[in-house]
Amino acid sequence: MSAATAAPLLEVDVAVIGGGMVGASLAAALAGTGRRLVLIESVPFGAAAQPSFDERTTALGNVSRRIFAGLGLWDSIAPEAAAICTIHVSEAGRFGFARLTAAEQGIDAFGYVVANRCIGAALWRALSAAPRLTLQAPARIADLAITAECVRFTVLSAGGPIVPVRAQLLVAADGAHSQVRAAAGIAAEVVDYDQVAVVANVGSDRPHQGRAYERFTASGPLAVLPRHDGACAIIWACRPQRAQELLTLDERTYLAQLQAQFGWRAGRFVRAGERSCYPLKLTRATAGVALRTVLIGNAAQALHPVAGQGFNLGLRDAAMLAELIADTTGDVGAQPVLSRFLEWRARDRRGVVGFTDGLIRLFGDTRPGAALLRNLGLVVFDLAPPAKDALARVSAGFGGPTPRLARGLSLRHV
Repeated sequence: MSAATAAPLLEVDVAVIGGGMVGASLAAALAGTGRRLVLIESVPFGAAAQPSFDERTTALGNVSRRIFAGLGLWDSIAPEAAAICTIHVSEAGRFGFARLTAAEQGIDAFGYVVANRCIGAALWRALSAAPRLTLQAPARIADLAITAECVRFTVLSAGGPIVPVRAQLLVAADGAHSQVRAAAGIAAEVVDYDQVAVVANVGSDRPHQGRAYERFTASGPLAVLPRHDGACAIIWACRPQRAQELLTLDERTYLAQLQAQFGWRAGRFVRAGERSCYPLKLTRATAGVALRTVLIGNAAQALHPVAGQGFNLGLRDAAMLAELIADTTGDVGAQPVLSRFLEWRARDRRGVVGFTDGLIRLFGDTRPGAALLRNLGLVVFDLAPPAKDALARVSAGFGGPTPRLARGLSLRHV
């Protein structure tokens, strides 16, 4: 069958555009609810170009762990998950620091560091066997038309038929540069932090023992996270020119400069894997929904990786939207459904965006006396159990209804 051949009309309740970790999680959550789904992804499943399959890591909060458990995926993810048992926060060249210990909070861990490849593979294994789900990858959409009655578009894939699709609801999960968001007439506000994250996996001569570090430097935060294989994941935010320098250094020089910037708390860094980079910006949609369209994950808000909240926020988006869709008996793209989603997610989204953006601005403040006040604040924080309790709860979100999946409950099947 040639690419120009038209397939029969595919009628679905929900069309998810973007098969990264958030879009795939939504599809996995809806599988078995009786809803007809199509998931469209532009990159082949398992390809290195798909961020959901590379060796970069994601720190999953405990709510995210429960969501994956509710999806039946955590058991396959857990063997490659490293528990975060201690968090150490400091500022380079300053005296103040703060420590949070999971045992003091009465929990096993603050979260778990997992390679994106592991999460993506677990999701796609589940989706390959999901009922009433049509997977289209690699593929893209064209001729998108959104009306009060429905959403229509065609799916184009190399060597496959042209598939016309009619859907009640269009879900944009296609990232910070969302084409669906633009097609729906939703603008985005972008704050450029003038930082680039240089990421790598690095080995140390000392066991990490589940310790995670967030070290704020003059050019941006430097995170050192534990990995299940004993290595550490490095996310080094710095100015663009400095990032290019770090990418071109030989391994020995990179390790020496990393050691000089971070210090010796994690031991001696002895080897480094391949380095990659990505720019750091806050991209926030001016609206979360439009006619028969809803934005989730980075399409709605793409955050600075400080504190590791971006994917966790997007996963809560997916869990809440899946619950609303599962509980709706009529048209899942109707405006009351979208308005309810927007209302229920507004407080959490606003809180997480404000928290991450505030951290970058706080530690980037160079006014006289600002550094001294920050470090006094860290000292006070380290001695204040109520403040630690509050920070430990950040990964649970900033309010609004808690999705059933996040409480360990399954979605209602229809």
